Amino acid sequence: MFERLNQIEARYDELTRLLASPEVIGDSAKYQKTAKAHSELSEIVDKYREYKDLQRGIEESKTMVAEESDAELRQYAQEELVRLEERIAEIENELKILLIPKDPNDEKNVIVEIRAGTGGDEASLFAAEIFRMYTRFAETQHWKVEVLSTSESGVGGLKEVIAIIEGKGVYSRMKYESGVHRVQRVPETEQQGRVHTSAITVAVLPEAEDVDIKIEAKDLRIDTFCSSGPGGQSVNTTYSAVRITHLPTNTVVSCQDEKSQIKNREKGMRVLRSRLYEMEMERQQQALAKERKAQVGSGDRSEKIRTYNFPQNRVTDHRIGLTLHQLGDVMDGKLGPIVDALVTHYQAEKLKGDDDESAGAVA
Repeated sequence: MFERLNQIEARYDELTRLLASPEVIGDSAKYQKTAKAHSELSEIVDKYREYKDLQRGIEESKTMVAEESDAELRQYAQEELVRLEERIAEIENELKILLIPKDPNDEKNVIVEIRAGTGGDEASLFAAEIFRMYTRFAETQHWKVEVLSTSESGVGGLKEVIAIIEGKGVYSRMKYESGVHRVQRVPETEQQGRVHTSAITVAVLPEAEDVDIKIEAKDLRIDTFCSSGPGGQSVNTTYSAVRITHLPTNTVVSCQDEKSQIKNREKGMRVLRSRLYEMEMERQQQALAKERKAQVGSGDRSEKIRTYNFPQNRVTDHRIGLTLHQLGDVMDGKLGPIVDALVTHYQAEKLKGDDDESAGAVA
């Protein structure tokens, strides 16, 4: 680990020198690329340098404990030694986490697709509430939410909503939300007070950029039609809504939220690009099926990942066995405790995997 840390520190110092060189300063593209690489290494280098400072402090404290004749100073050095050793253990764990290879998509924006599943009107109402939950959570993270497409139900819920969430590290925090979300509660229309179970699906896709997915114009069929509201009635008389079909994969995307056909087409292409990117990712991941099977909740949307039980004020994430009796807070966008627990769990799984690989290599 420390050999790798020394290499990272050396690379960081090299990038620092490059940022001050006239050659890089005079080339805007090169400067931005170098600055980005420098920024990506800064956290781990700062942490490693703190670790080395602590090491020096520990050696000094040990020397004082062994050689100091003044009992009071020796006692102080002993207390300082205990504090420094506790802190260096924390830093070492943090460094292990920072050395975990990052998901290349972690810094990307995401396309969130929420669809009502089993449960009819109740499922559509819950889909709308889950979308509100994510919108509130995004606000707390200073992310921007833009609706790309919606399909409303007759009771004011959402049969489907597709939105993009933009901000720093969105995918790294949202990627574990993909899956089936189950709700248990008494619907407003229920006369006998019975608890019903409904479900919705959530898909979180990293937004693909032009460099990620190349889409040929010849592979697209683009149809236009009038926008429609609940029940299918036309809400305008212009052909502003757009349906894009990617012929090689038969992937279809519709967008009608904007009054402008051009804007609907732009939004539709963002969704299409991300869906094709996800399909390519899944194709690559199938080649690593054995490794993926070791990872709990790797994104299979057929699995139930979370239950929201309203009568018991309980939310349970089944992948990590986490239960919170704070359902009201969660539905109001306070997702931090769940997201943090998921991130910590999968980091620990990755560390465990790395440790097993290291042990196998030694053996």
